[in-house]
Amino acid sequence: MTDSRERPSGDLKLTTTPGVGINWLIPRLGEFTALYPDIRISLIVTDEELDLSMREADVAIRTRKPTQPDLIQRKLFSMGFHAYCSPEYIKRFGTPRALDELDAHRIIMLSDTNVPPHLQNRSWLVEAGRNGSGPREAFFKVNNILGLVRACQQGLGIAALPDYLVEENNQLVQLFSESDSIQLDTYFVYPEELKSVARVQVFRDFIVSKAQRWPS
Repeated sequence: MTDSRERPSGDLKLTTTPGVGINWLIPRLGEFTALYPDIRISLIVTDEELDLSMREADVAIRTRKPTQPDLIQRKLFSMGFHAYCSPEYIKRFGTPRALDELDAHRIIMLSDTNVPPHLQNRSWLVEAGRNGSGPREAFFKVNNILGLVRACQQGLGIAALPDYLVEENNQLVQLFSESDSIQLDTYFVYPEELKSVARVQVFRDFIVSKAQRWPS
């Protein structure tokens, strides 16, 4: 009985965005489940922010700072957004060396339809380097971040993508300098009423440790 009390167990429902969940979190869950085989994880990937206070999920990884006062939050890491394109695109259209040179290039971006709050910076590349002249026209739009990555891989144009989606993908080329990029903070969030629950504690500590070592 003592052993069962000390070993974290039970169901843990967590939620995050599709990009973070599929590309950053799932590759790390194998190690966690090996450490804590008695914890059963249910992952919900969605761009909607589920209500943790109503227990739509137990914990969340969110890509913007939570505003609810009853939630405990822990910053994980800052995600960089850079401009990327495929090698095939460069062969066809050349490499832009500065943001104002994007006027002569094809920009692909997230569409205006149902874009989640954390991706409102989708218009960065159509506005960058324009000096108040108004945004560029996008060559192609899609309403899903993973679709945008795929379009970029296929050479449709240049896209602003979060680095975690391409960190292990050698098919894309990063453009411009570090100063020509944007950052997005990511947080681990859970209700205060769950702060003493063992499975929440060990999962929080595991995710924080992985975030501290990311992207290595």
